[in-house]
Amino acid sequence: MRLAITRLAGGGQRGWTSVAVVAAIVVAVPVLMLASSILTPSGEVWSQQWRTRLPGELRDTAILLVGVAVGTVVLGAGLAWLVSAYRFPGSRQFGWMLILPLAMPSYILGFLTLSSVGRTGPVQDWWRDRFGTDAWFPDVESLGGAIVTFTLVLYPYVYLLARAALRDQASGAYQAARTLGATRSEASRRIVLPLVRPAIAAGVAVVMMETLTDFATVQYFGVDTVSVGVFRIWRGTYDRDAASQIATLVLAFALLAIGLERVARGRARFSQTGATGAGIEPSRLRGGRAALATGACTAMVLAAFAGPVVRLVVWAVQEQQSERGTPLIDQYPEYLANSLQLVAFTVVACIGVAVVLANAQRFGRPRITQWATRVTAMGYAVPGPVVAIGVILAVVGLDELLGRAGLALPGAVRTGSLLILVYAYVVRFLAPGLTAVEAGMGQVSEEVTASARTLGAPPLETARRIHLPLSRSSLLAATVLVGVDALKELPIVLLLRPFGFDTLPVWVYNLASESRFQQAALPALSIIVVALLPVALLARRLDRTDP
Repeated sequence: MRLAITRLAGGGQRGWTSVAVVAAIVVAVPVLMLASSILTPSGEVWSQQWRTRLPGELRDTAILLVGVAVGTVVLGAGLAWLVSAYRFPGSRQFGWMLILPLAMPSYILGFLTLSSVGRTGPVQDWWRDRFGTDAWFPDVESLGGAIVTFTLVLYPYVYLLARAALRDQASGAYQAARTLGATRSEASRRIVLPLVRPAIAAGVAVVMMETLTDFATVQYFGVDTVSVGVFRIWRGTYDRDAASQIATLVLAFALLAIGLERVARGRARFSQTGATGAGIEPSRLRGGRAALATGACTAMVLAAFAGPVVRLVVWAVQEQQSERGTPLIDQYPEYLANSLQLVAFTVVACIGVAVVLANAQRFGRPRITQWATRVTAMGYAVPGPVVAIGVILAVVGLDELLGRAGLALPGAVRTGSLLILVYAYVVRFLAPGLTAVEAGMGQVSEEVTASARTLGAPPLETARRIHLPLSRSSLLAATVLVGVDALKELPIVLLLRPFGFDTLPVWVYNLASESRFQQAALPALSIIVVALLPVALLARRLDRTDP
């Protein structure tokens, strides 16, 4: 590594290539070590898990994934079609308001749902007063309740991709089908649906990944998934062999989601020519249909974002006015500082690595550096619990290796440290930062780079004086994306945090697990407010480009 850095400073092509390869190896090691653990399975571990919880965890995980996938397709694709193909009161505003649930972490909406509609919530209290104590009410603390909660939070992924596909497709083929006598529904089914199918499949894959990485929300609803099993084993017994082998099942589900996305997409490579971004010409809804469309969009925004936020605000105000509010507000600066510290380290590390990798594609060997860049992005496609257990295996392996080599005492490298936690975050969140930085670098022409090199500027000076200034906007976008993801992250910090190191998500999780919902309002609001930053930027962009 030191030799690679020396060559990098000297401007050699080999140095840039070496650094890119080293970065790829460092990021890939945790996932590869976890995957390799399945090559030496422990019959005792699998037998014990199969006799106890594993069959139920597999069943609940499969049902949860299928249910959330179906729900997000229905809501996401349906709403995208509604605001793209029709005009009704508020349709333009709903076009961007429907993405607001992206700022609502599922573990926050989960405890809000339980506190409102659960057994002790005001909705069921009113229901029993109205219809009697024995009146039937759906069981909210169940697999069905978890599916509904995830669907409300995650449908914007499908909505955004489906709407983008609808907008980017020219209207020529659709209008031609209508001219040839096809009804609106027939033209939509035979022309539009094949065009947006790849986008919907990609959105569903992201939804399934997000569902897999969660284990806080499902615990609120009493659902046992494989991710919950990994967390239970590690926090209960600290048996890394058992946790790592069960974590391979989470990785298997993630690979299955990616495979299903490929199958659902098929060989679809649809495109149109002759127009750019014209989209489908919307038709005007009137009367009852217009009212129904406006009501449906309003209900979705209220249920998935506005209503929960208002409830959190009311709780936060009430809590601060009560006698219990003082000790909680005193703890808030500590948890906020821990979160900001973790976010700052993660952002600096991710953006630094992303800048080096993006420049390595200019100054190194293109084929090797592009391959290395793709490898470094693999962590974002792996669920958080899998990354955490993989980092544990990697760090323990390094610890043992140093001990045998006599370079350090065993235990010098520990999982319960901020450094290891930041490492896990970099593995998980490097991809969005790298994507944004690469986008900024793509706006710097090769001719500009070649001119600087011709005039004698070494690569590091070229990157510092040309690439970075011209990519300022993309660097800012990368900082926001990585920072928000890091702030919202819960599974990794719960598994790897140092003793006594609590962040805002951990605080929310602990309070909600003890049914102290009102006290969790302030940290939950803080997370949502920060998460609104990229959502607001995206909403502004959608509003500007709305035809």
